[in-house]
Amino acid sequence: MLSYWVILRMTRTGFRLRPSPLKNRQEETSCKRPANRRGKSAAVRWLLVACSLLLSVCSQARDVAASRQTDLRELLRKLHTTARLLQTTAHPDDEDGGMLTLESRGKGASVMLLTLTRGEGGQNRMGSNLLDELGVLRTLELLAADRYYGVEQRFTRMADFGFSKNPEEAFQKWHGREAALEDMVRVIRTFRPDVVASRYQGTAQDGHGQHSAAGILTREAFHAAADPQRFPEQIKAGLQPWQARKLYIGNVHPPGNFTLVLDTAAADPLLGTSYLQYAWQGLRHQLSQGAGAWQISPERHLSYYQLVESELPGRTPTTETPRHRGQPEISEQDLFDGIDTSLPGLAARLGKQEVAVPFLRPALLKLQSAIQQATDAVETGSDEAGIPLLAGLKITGDLIGKIEHSRLSPESKADLLVNLRTKQDQLQQAANLALGVVLQATVEAEPAASPERAFVAVPGESFTLLATFSNGGRQAIASPHIGLDLPPGWRAQRMPESSTGSAGAPGTARASGEIGVKFRVQVPANAEITRPYWHRANPESDTIYTLDQPQFATLPFPPPAVRVHAEYKLNGKPGRVTANAEVAYRDTDSQLHEMPLAVEPAFSVELHPATQIVPLSAKDGFVVHTTIRKNLSRAANPEVRLELPAGWRAEPGIARLRMTAESRQATVDFHVVPGALRPGPAQINAIVDYGGSGYNTGYTVVSRPDLGAFFYAQPASQRVSVVDVAVPSGLKVGYVAGAGDEIPTVLRQTGIDVATISPQELATGDLQRFNTIVVGIRAYDTRQEVRQYNSRLLDYLAAGGTLLVQYNSGMEAFNAGNFTPYPAKLGRGRVSLEQAPVEILNPQQPIFQFPNRITSADFAGWVQERGLYFMSEWDPHFEPLLAAHDPGEPPLKGGLLYARYGKGVYVYTGYSFFRQLPAGVPGALRLFVNLVALRSENLYHQGHEGH
Repeated sequence: MLSYWVILRMTRTGFRLRPSPLKNRQEETSCKRPANRRGKSAAVRWLLVACSLLLSVCSQARDVAASRQTDLRELLRKLHTTARLLQTTAHPDDEDGGMLTLESRGKGASVMLLTLTRGEGGQNRMGSNLLDELGVLRTLELLAADRYYGVEQRFTRMADFGFSKNPEEAFQKWHGREAALEDMVRVIRTFRPDVVASRYQGTAQDGHGQHSAAGILTREAFHAAADPQRFPEQIKAGLQPWQARKLYIGNVHPPGNFTLVLDTAAADPLLGTSYLQYAWQGLRHQLSQGAGAWQISPERHLSYYQLVESELPGRTPTTETPRHRGQPEISEQDLFDGIDTSLPGLAARLGKQEVAVPFLRPALLKLQSAIQQATDAVETGSDEAGIPLLAGLKITGDLIGKIEHSRLSPESKADLLVNLRTKQDQLQQAANLALGVVLQATVEAEPAASPERAFVAVPGESFTLLATFSNGGRQAIASPHIGLDLPPGWRAQRMPESSTGSAGAPGTARASGEIGVKFRVQVPANAEITRPYWHRANPESDTIYTLDQPQFATLPFPPPAVRVHAEYKLNGKPGRVTANAEVAYRDTDSQLHEMPLAVEPAFSVELHPATQIVPLSAKDGFVVHTTIRKNLSRAANPEVRLELPAGWRAEPGIARLRMTAESRQATVDFHVVPGALRPGPAQINAIVDYGGSGYNTGYTVVSRPDLGAFFYAQPASQRVSVVDVAVPSGLKVGYVAGAGDEIPTVLRQTGIDVATISPQELATGDLQRFNTIVVGIRAYDTRQEVRQYNSRLLDYLAAGGTLLVQYNSGMEAFNAGNFTPYPAKLGRGRVSLEQAPVEILNPQQPIFQFPNRITSADFAGWVQERGLYFMSEWDPHFEPLLAAHDPGEPPLKGGLLYARYGKGVYVYTGYSFFRQLPAGVPGALRLFVNLVALRSENLYHQGHEGH
């Protein structure tokens, strides 16, 4: 029988079963048991407890075994085919998850998803992470979804800069097509797909300029990847041209021209549900997109694709409209129709070159036979599948060596090797599953209370790593050798007498056994820090990432620094299993999770807030908050200082800290007094000095229990915006938080008293104490209590308050709720170009006069967009205050509406203040201050009479 801990280490689809500590469970039983009044002996009671635990272990063992068999059957599907599919999209959540799951898990194809951007320009429905930090979060979310689809993931260097209405804007932002095309060609030449399926057509029907751009670029990349004259530096670096066989486009629907219909609602017995439903479980991890609330409609779901390019004889697609609308000229049953995806087909595709490798076809037939033997063993319930899988692994390894030294053309050699190496990986995974082989590598450290406090490796320091090899099957595996895969410069030493486990002598893992080996790992002083391999110097304006580590180009993240491998043998056939080194942490519910070991500097430092607004009238200075994180395990006395603009000073000049071995974090507040102030930007940097080194970066752990974690790094700097802004004294603002934004922080920096309104206060509190109440972005979308107590907000308004409501995106729910004081209809109108001209419709309106006079100059320097989700219709009581439009479109006037209601003032705005104020855009701040200063009749008439 498997040991309890072996069972709990078994994995499936990235989910690790968590043990409930037996010791704690026994102690609970012991301390809570009643007095023995029925004569039962303690031995009997403990026997019952032991039997209960044993039944639990056996039940979990059955679950693990069933899960392992399901994964093995899916891998066997893959081993029987060489089909390779690439889907292209523009953003996370664009993908056709049902189709990807059908092709990968259902039909066994090797599938890759190429997403142009990381979605960093979108809105975050879960929190305040925006721009590049949002890109890291959405990368994690998409990877979580990919695990359900069963696909690999790649990205280009292009950044999502927000909504665009046509592909020309996207290409202009991305400085043409070449950078995006280069990355797409790299992926095609590396992955070498048989079929490319673009999610989008490249037309206005795609609904988003970046969607259309992705469709256009995919068609170009389909041909450019085959042309050795395109991006020849890739050829020089070892990549070979590749011509995929077919190109499809998606986003087609009947009665349009389509070639193929895929039933993604079909059920798969291995998944226990339909492909679409299974994919939907993955898609729902994309919570920052709002996916948690998405539902699948009950009707039948089909995916339609049109063949637009083909290199296969007799399958040339037509661009003409079918004679009978809705009836395709070419009808196919599968994306790979016409392509030989059998293992022997790898030899057949060589044509005349096959004579150069006479050993190939016999070896492929032998491999095919071994895979069939494994399949038969699994289908008959035999435990012998691992033996033919290891035999197939040996055949594949030998073939790879022979092909590498053959006289085939470089292109043919590259095609064969990418397929054989894929089979090699699949065979190894399948063999490990069949044998029940599991490897785990865990840093010896107490589980942290949060991902932010999890253990990190520090350059120049060392740590202990425990590698555990578990044999959960019925085959005895002899002499597993456990070793580490480390970056250059790292060193590791196996600790004396470190082997432990139920398997007996070190180096042996009998059936249902395990061994553990400890290593002491030394991190070099120049070790690479765990970071995204890309960055933007100015996330608000740069639209293409700079690659700091080009060797990782197109990967989601850099690979983990430390990996562990175990090499074993069965019947003389070698196998190998690998694992990432991990650290443990607990979530808010005290559940244990793991994340890959990261490498971080001895100290990191962050400045809060990221942007500091300094009114031109500021005399007394402001406070800069610094957070210093110590990753060393020993005591240290670092010094912290600020780098300031010329003529500015800080108190203290240098902060000297005393941090014990247990201390992990400290805070220092600096009082900064500016010199002569002039409107414009400035910057403050923080530096931690220790041991002759200066540390000037900080990091954020972007994580969620369902996603894992990654580290987002940023310079330890604060952007300062000196703004000529007037603020009325005594202004008190209540803020109803929405999906998360930094507007309250910015308002406080101007001297405005801002208080967050809690759900309880919204329900029963005294709202009249506020001059103005601001409702945050998407508050009606995301907070039930805002919808429930909206009448309280309207009562506050009627009694004389100012109610400022920012945009919401759930149009149907918002419009059905009748949340506005007079009828108004929320629409999808938006102005995506941040430089789009803005017309002030009534310059004499007090909003544009008090306390700051607003002119067209205040709309200069905005970032990413003007606004979104403008009102499309409104009652005559509303006065539109601004008009703006993208090129070639009529003016939109529903972005800023004003109405008197009772004694108060209601304002709706779709203008993107939530982006502008944290970016320190002066004009946006001046206008927003005017909006929140509308409160009293006093202020209103004061402004009116003054102008």
